[in-house]
This record gives sequence, C-alpha cells and structure tokens, in this order.
Amino acid sequence: MSYTVDLSKVIEKMNLENCTPEVDIDEIKVSQSDVNRPALQLAGFFDYFDANRIQIIGQVEYTYMQKMDKDHGVAMMERIMQAKVPCIVMCRNLDISPEFVELSTRYGVPIFKTSKTTSSFMAEVIRWLKVELAPRISIHGVLVDVYGEGLLIMGESGIGKSEAALELIKRGHRLVSDDVVEIKKVSDETLIGTAPDITRHFIELRGIGIIDVKTLFGVESVKNIQSIDLVIKLEEWNKEQEYDRLGLEEQYTEFLGNKVVCHSIPIRPGRNLAVICESAAVNYRQKKMGYNAARELYNRVTNNIMKK
Repeated sequence: MSYTVDLSKVIEKMNLENCTPEVDIDEIKVSQSDVNRPALQLAGFFDYFDANRIQIIGQVEYTYMQKMDKDHGVAMMERIMQAKVPCIVMCRNLDISPEFVELSTRYGVPIFKTSKTTSSFMAEVIRWLKVELAPRISIHGVLVDVYGEGLLIMGESGIGKSEAALELIKRGHRLVSDDVVEIKKVSDETLIGTAPDITRHFIELRGIGIIDVKTLFGVESVKNIQSIDLVIKLEEWNKEQEYDRLGLEEQYTEFLGNKVVCHSIPIRPGRNLAVICESAAVNYRQKKMGYNAARELYNRVTNNIMKK
C-alpha cells in the first residue's frame, strides 16, 4: 500500500515561500520520499525521469540555465512541468524568471523558494518524507519509553499490558501508546511507533475506565514518538513449557521485514512486571554497549571447569 502527504504539509514543515500563489495546491500530493535535481532533464535527457518526485533547483542547475540559450531553458522547464511534477523548489533564494512563473500558472505546477542550501534542504526533506511515507501497520500492544529504549509490550487482551505500563509511568518512564500502536518502517534497521490521534495519552484500565496520563502525571510522563527497540510478550504461565533461563541466544519477532529482539515473559502471581520490563530494557542497553551478562556467566563456568 502506498501513502501520500499533502503538499501544503510539506510547505508548512519546510517553511517554503510560495512564489506562485495563483496555483491551486490543495489537491497536490507527494508520493515519493526521494527528490530529484533535474540537471540531466535541463540538458534534454528525460529517460527514466520520475515525475512523482519534488524537483529541486540548486546553484548548479540555476547557473547552467543562465548560460544556456534562453529558449532552450524555457523549453526544458516546460517539458518538466508538462510531466505534472508535484512542485519545484528553488534553493538559496534563487531568482525565478517571469517565463517560469507563466509556465507554472499554465501547467499548475507551483514553484517555491527556500533560503537553505541545496544539500541541507534535500537531506531534511528526504528524512521527513521517509517518515511520513513509510510503510506502516497497526498492532495491539503498549509502547513505553523505558530508559530511552522503546519497549513494546504485547500479549492477549486482559493479561496486564496497561497495568504494567501504568506502573512504569509511576516509576518515571513515558507512555507512547496504549492498546493500539502504529508502527512505521523508516529504514531497514529502524521502526518507530506512535499512537493514533484519537487515543494519544489515554490508558484503559479494566474496572476503572479511561485515564488521561498527561493530565494525571504531567507532560513528562508521555511521548509522541519512539523507536521500537525491544518487544516483551506477556503470556500465561505454563508449567509444561520450557522457558529461556540464560538468554545466550536472542529471540526475534518481525514487523514489516525488520527484526526486533523479543522476550517471552510468563505471568504468574507475585511477578513485578514493571521491574522485569526495566531490567529487560537495561540489559538490552548493556548488550548494545558490548556487555552480555549471560555470555559472561557462561565464560566463567567454562573457565572454572577447565581449571578443574
């Protein structure tokens, strides 16, 4: 499934100056996170030209147009606009000729200005569009920021996910989403999670109802977006099942093709889920920093056996 973002939202986010206000932008959508600098197109090469990308004119393209024959430059720009590109952005506040403004009005392709350099603007708009247009899914779970690590708590309905999240909030951690988590794949290594607008900052507790975390515990207890680093799966205790007691081998779960470290935590009376979640987050951070407690214990036992 492909996603789009309104051009008006791009204008607002990137703080662009609209140089062609007579062009209607309300119906224009951006569907590609990549952008294009039409240097080859200005030279007349239109093979593999992706008209769905935002077109960016930098100092190089501008200088080339200044040196080339004026009619040829206008003709090439007309071919670009005939392809119905979403918009054209002039970096470094470069001047726009009246001929380009006339073409913009004729073909309904808006032209914008920005004071940013070409490289910095491209990097910023690509990064932002990758997040906005990223593949996404919605899952049942709770996402909490624990010591800076995104902890996604999953499990059957009623098993205690929201109660664990509430205890974590009481211990100083931050809620991102309860019940429904929207996951976006922004790269092959990074997943980010957010809450649907309608349920943001709310938690449902059976027997009590809906509580507003932001109102009860303050703005420091909530967060709007968080990378997903670790998954905790809560499940009913089964005495017939063998559970991992060392953690030498990591277990993973997969979202949108990205693997995330996953721990299955059996639930039984007396287990403090908040402390377990905190310990899992700290242990995960330790492993990222190069220390593996399970591996250290294994090495100690092995060395001790060899000494004897």
